[in-house]
Amino acid sequence: MINCAEGALVNYVPSADMPWNLQRATHLFRRIALGTDLDVQLSALTQNPVNVVNRIVDDAYDLPLTPEPQWAFWSLNDYSPNEDIRTQQFVDQLLTWGGQWLEDIKNNGLRDRMSFFWHNHFVTRQEDYLCPSWMYQYHKLLQQYALGNFKEFVRAMGKTPAMLVYLNGIQNTRFDPNENYARELYELFTLGVDNGYTQDDIVETAKALTGWNDTDLADFCNEINFLPAFWDPGQKTIFGRTGNWGYDDVVDILFEERPVEISEHICGKLYRHFVNPKEDLFIIEALAKTFRDNNFELRPVLKQMFSSEHFFDKAHIGTVIPGHIEYFFTFVNEMGFANNSELNFAIGYSAGDFNQAIMNPTDVAGWPGNRDWINSASLPYRWENIANVIAFYYQINGMALPELINFAKTLAEGKENDEVLITRRVIDFFLPKGYQSEIEYEEALKVFKSEIPENYFEDGSWNLDWEYAPAQMFFLINHIANSPEFQLK
Repeated sequence: MINCAEGALVNYVPSADMPWNLQRATHLFRRIALGTDLDVQLSALTQNPVNVVNRIVDDAYDLPLTPEPQWAFWSLNDYSPNEDIRTQQFVDQLLTWGGQWLEDIKNNGLRDRMSFFWHNHFVTRQEDYLCPSWMYQYHKLLQQYALGNFKEFVRAMGKTPAMLVYLNGIQNTRFDPNENYARELYELFTLGVDNGYTQDDIVETAKALTGWNDTDLADFCNEINFLPAFWDPGQKTIFGRTGNWGYDDVVDILFEERPVEISEHICGKLYRHFVNPKEDLFIIEALAKTFRDNNFELRPVLKQMFSSEHFFDKAHIGTVIPGHIEYFFTFVNEMGFANNSELNFAIGYSAGDFNQAIMNPTDVAGWPGNRDWINSASLPYRWENIANVIAFYYQINGMALPELINFAKTLAEGKENDEVLITRRVIDFFLPKGYQSEIEYEEALKVFKSEIPENYFEDGSWNLDWEYAPAQMFFLINHIANSPEFQLK
């Protein structure tokens, strides 16, 4: 795949060649917020697109953190002394907060779109540390810094218990240095593989990061603090600078000595995830300069990226395959279905069977993403469960699907008896670039008409208020969802 976009990293100004239309609004909301209902998209079309982006980013930045649970800082002594009850408490808390985060990802727009992105960057695996309070504290950092200062994000992440346990920081002492976190700090979290660091830098950095070992091992889930006696006070040379460096020194030296490498690595990852899996190095370098010029604040970078002419270039529309959780949440949001915690949890739980278990990415490198989401097992799962989502709402709505009709009427713009226009607009909404041939549109029209006699369409008596119109919409959407293009967002 190649990146054919030509737009520059300047503010997008609608024109005859690049109109601010529903296709581009849908593109924006799918990338920035896992979709939203049609009314919000149509309202956005009445506003300047740059203002829309700036408001979304600022609102995400200002969004309060999810209120902490009662057990946010519990250690083992706060649980029941009965082993069976204690185990059930652990399980309930882990599931409860996993469910809460799924709610946040679906409903909180860009802020938790970003917290989920960072979960796949600063990877920890709940299965490796098993502590609910540590899971909560890790998740809190993801939300707190989702659009904040990346340098301080890095500083805070290495001290959080989930990371200290997952990447062996708690085992890293002056007597037996462990290089695991030091290596991933450079290779994955800041610089990129083999980019501006040596094995000696890793060895010396591991020594500087020692000392975060102070915890009561008999009281599981206890906080982990700095223990001076376990810190290596000797001289270390990191990126050519020598001193008796400690934890904070490592972060400061890293960002002082390798700002270009950090900014380009992080902006490249943002670009591949939110714009196009195929990089445009010129654009990434420009975003990286903005990152550095703003002292590694993420908000200016996101505003520049999402409001750019480059982002809205038609070549970027329909180039990303979302993960399973993002895929289903986007569909639910765009259809205007009411939020349902039971369904959200089911989506998150089922995604775990197809390599997207929330709180448990594949490994320290995270989920590969994009085309790796699609294989012979996951594709039928994604096809079939679009129909199951619609069927779920059909049941809880009392055997009715008003959302499908409202959706179709909004797209029809008053032409509610024009079956050809309705079919085409529904297709063009769900498939970023439509079908590739008229034959495919004609086949979809046959599906939409179902078994309704042709004369009702010919004489204009059919419309979206017909009793069978919801079923027609269901057949059409299910047909579209089984198209390969439906996987692209």
